[in-house]
Order: sequence, then structure tokens, then C-alpha cells
Amino acid sequence: MQTRRASSDLRTIRRGLCCLGAALALLLAGQAHAGNQQYEPLAASVQAALQAAVSDAASPEPIFASEAEKQRWIGEMSARLARRIPNEDYRIDLLKTVHYEATRAGLDPQLVLGLVQVESNFRKYAVSSAGARGFMQVMPFWTKLLGRPDDNLFHLRTNLRYGCTILRHYLDVEKGNLFRALGRYNGSLGKAEYPNLVRAAWERSWSWQPQRLAAGETRQRTN
Repeated sequence: MQTRRASSDLRTIRRGLCCLGAALALLLAGQAHAGNQQYEPLAASVQAALQAAVSDAASPEPIFASEAEKQRWIGEMSARLARRIPNEDYRIDLLKTVHYEATRAGLDPQLVLGLVQVESNFRKYAVSSAGARGFMQVMPFWTKLLGRPDDNLFHLRTNLRYGCTILRHYLDVEKGNLFRALGRYNGSLGKAEYPNLVRAAWERSWSWQPQRLAAGETRQRTN
């Protein structure tokens, strides 16, 4: 009787250790892909340009080719994001801000959505083991580097503004090479894992084709 009980207890302990190990592996895997931009001294002109980029206070209302296209994009992306962010108003606010900030920085909004998925899985208050914060896992040194130490990186728009500006900066540094720019963003320059994860999320979860116009139809840009 005691032998059977001891054997049962041992199996229970083993199952518990396996579950703990799996949970720890998932946690470490999530941390491994979080942002870890490396501090690098910036030329005064670059620092001034980045500071100006994060300081603009224009209204984050995205611009589309037409009102119909805007509503189609928001509706489709909102449906895809609903499982992760149940609150519809907040979800739409996030999507509008992503589109505005990405477009403003010359980035594809779908790429930014893929990056946010990999970085934080759309968790506003995510913090990595390296201290990166928010949706786009921005390292805190950026606020001091750009002369804005009071900026709150957990604020939705502030985080997206910094993240898109930083990725744009890395793209410029790498002369448009997205693979290397993503590596810099994650602190894993030269390694394929992170760029491949972002591209996979972008293509599988957030791909988007603007609606084609019929012959003779015109578009009007709208806010």
C-alpha cells in the first residue's frame, strides 16, 4: 500500500515539475523576443531629428484613400484583434493610432501590428526582463536620450510614437534593410529568429490588400 502511494505521489510530483517547466519555457520564450534596443550615442543632428519626431502633437487620425477603405480596414483589423483586446472602443483607438504612427514614420501599419504581436502580444503594460515597456517594448533610455525623461512609455500613443520612430531610425541606419533593422530593434542584430517571427506574424495575422477601384472610379483622401 505504501509503495503504491509513494509511486502515485512521485508521478504527481513529476507531472507538476513538467507543467512548471513548460510554463517557464513559455515565459522565457516570450521574454526572448521582447525589445532590447541597445544604447548608442547619436549624432546631434540625428538626436534633434528623433526628438522632433516624438514631440509632434498632431491628432492621431489615420489617413486612408477613402472613407470606405478606412472603415473596411478598421473593421477587418478589429475583428482579428478582438480575441486579444475585447474592449471595442480601446481596440479601435489602438488600431487608429497604429495606422497613424506607422504611416507617419513611413512604415507599413501591418508590419507594426506584426511587431507588436511578437513584442508584447498587445499587452499595454508588458515589461521585458531587460526593462523594455509597453506595446512596442521600448527601452527606457530613449526618453532620456531624446530629452523627454517624463514621457510615459505605457501611454498608448507615446509608446507607439517611440516604437515607430525608433524602427524608422534603424531602417535609415541600415539603408532600408528590414532584416537588419528588426535585429537592431530587438537587440539581436545578425540573427534570423526575431525578424522571421515578425515577418511571419505580419504575413499570417495582419496581411492586407487595399480594395482595387473599378475602371473610372476616383478616390478622395479622407481623415
